[in-house]
Amino acid sequence: MKSMFTRRLFLGGVAATALNSAALANAPVASLRPQLRGADFARRAGGGADGLIARFGLPGEVACAVADVTSGLQLEAVNGETGMPPASVAKALTALYALDAMGPGHRFRTRLLTRGAIANGVLNGDLILAGGADPTLDTDALAGLAAALKAAGVREVRGAFEVYDGMLPYVKTIDTDQPDHLAYSPAVSGIGLNFNRVHFEWKLTANGYVATMDGRTAKYRPAVSMAKMRIVRRNLPVYAYSDQNGVDQWSVASSALGKGGVRTLPVRKPALYAGDVFRTLARSNGIVLKQAKVIHRLPPGARTIASHDSGRLDDILKAMLKYSNNLTAETVGMAASVARGHRPGSLRESAAEMSRWAAMALGMMNTKLVDHSGLGSASRMPPSDLVGALVKVRQEENLRHLLKPFLMRDSQGRVNKAHPIKVDAKTGTLNFVSGLGGYMTAADGTELAFAIFAADEGRRARIKKADRERPQGGAHWNRQAKKLQQKLIERWGSLYGS
Repeated sequence: MKSMFTRRLFLGGVAATALNSAALANAPVASLRPQLRGADFARRAGGGADGLIARFGLPGEVACAVADVTSGLQLEAVNGETGMPPASVAKALTALYALDAMGPGHRFRTRLLTRGAIANGVLNGDLILAGGADPTLDTDALAGLAAALKAAGVREVRGAFEVYDGMLPYVKTIDTDQPDHLAYSPAVSGIGLNFNRVHFEWKLTANGYVATMDGRTAKYRPAVSMAKMRIVRRNLPVYAYSDQNGVDQWSVASSALGKGGVRTLPVRKPALYAGDVFRTLARSNGIVLKQAKVIHRLPPGARTIASHDSGRLDDILKAMLKYSNNLTAETVGMAASVARGHRPGSLRESAAEMSRWAAMALGMMNTKLVDHSGLGSASRMPPSDLVGALVKVRQEENLRHLLKPFLMRDSQGRVNKAHPIKVDAKTGTLNFVSGLGGYMTAADGTELAFAIFAADEGRRARIKKADRERPQGGAHWNRQAKKLQQKLIERWGSLYGS
């Protein structure tokens, strides 16, 4: 498979690493544009970016860097070499990693395999649902596979029903520091379904609460038995989780429910979840399957009877960057490690492999990540590392078209569609952590690459685990961080592109 990086770009990037590191550490000695009149201009213009940051007064630490895309020359930096938690900005690097390993046209394939002969509509052997690390697999796709099984002439399966999840290592939760009930930190494995989220719905009736758990989409709503909910009389905790005999057993405080509602919860047993839903869909086609068993290796001699292909990888990544889906990032990141021939034993091992690749291919020598989504706050990425990478990949136009437009706002916080600066970037948000990295085009057409990271890690460390969904003061701090991001972008647009 052809790498997304040409030999010229790769060798040029590695050779220039030492030079770029020195250039990126400080303001340029001479500007690319005559009107800037040297490095001191940026510092004199309103006290420099460091002065702007100091006056804004966001608690914690702020680091940023900006460079001219055409030349690669860094124009301004504050703490540019300081490693900061990138939050979901890390997904931009994951996208590049996946594209390089698998190519933009790659599709993930989920298969139905048979082991044994089919005679008169009877499979005298086992049926296997084999995961192919498709991060977008949903109930609709499994319904298509169930219909395809019937169309292939199968009416009865006399052997076992197995679910293969061994293409990727099993990860119980993306970030162990997150509360159990948060759907953005589900389990990851070689097969997932509905982003490994299960729907919990409740209604208050005359006889008390009625609760259901299902794997719904717009077209289907199959109930599941591998996740169960108990409604109990208590105030706290609102949700509690336990693993009971292969079942995701949840309980919820009745005092928090009201008359009814719906919430998604994370799935901790993705293979059983997919198997549970597929059994229901097969039964709707007249095919009764035994309880699903999880296998980690495919048996020899199994034959494909039906398959489902995902969309193209570049489309998957565009959606990942738009919606910042953590499950997609972790799945494609680990799949990229496998495609590169480095099968990881854990999520952290896969992230370390991506960090090594980033150092070699992009010159990101000081970036050390613990996952592919940015959910783990132990990850570190200096803004100058990211800016240097953004400049390199822009030459081959591999990322900007996948990034989501970042909407500039007016002084009242309203979206300003007429703003002269156009930004395509990846945002990143954790409690008291905010990041933004990507590209901006100034009013005169000048294109800049930038990265802005902010974190109040002391305050973040003091949050109790039970309060991490909505900690006091978190929303306000993050709103202020986003305002600072816009001020820096407007500064750079005014200085370097007008």
